[in-house]
Amino acid sequence: MPSLQDQLRGLVYSTEHGETCPDCRQPVAQCECRDREEAERIAALDGIVRIRRETSGRKGKGVTTIQGVPLGSDELKTLAKTLKKRCGTGGAVKDGVIEIQGDHRDVLKAELESRGFKVKLAGG
Repeated sequence: MPSLQDQLRGLVYSTEHGETCPDCRQPVAQCECRDREEAERIAALDGIVRIRRETSGRKGKGVTTIQGVPLGSDELKTLAKTLKKRCGTGGAVKDGVIEIQGDHRDVLKAELESRGFKVKLAGG
């Protein structure tokens, strides 16, 4: 992460290239920061998909979270879409974590195991 002075002095827009990435200072079309972050996230995983039910920060509403899926962001979104259809509920993908509304741990575990993932139920 660049220092505050570097951030304030950096080029924001160029008539030649358009917008530039604040991290690598390359034009947005040539920026590879997201690809690098995605590769680092996948490399840090241990190969076990963890399914957890959470209520904290959601005003008591239960949400099933799925962490550790070793897929890129596009494949993760399509997997989330199919899992939401399978459960018949809504959800989202945030920072590499799939959130499915409601408690669907057993259904999700069976579905992910049928797709070849190693799954563990974590938490309460």
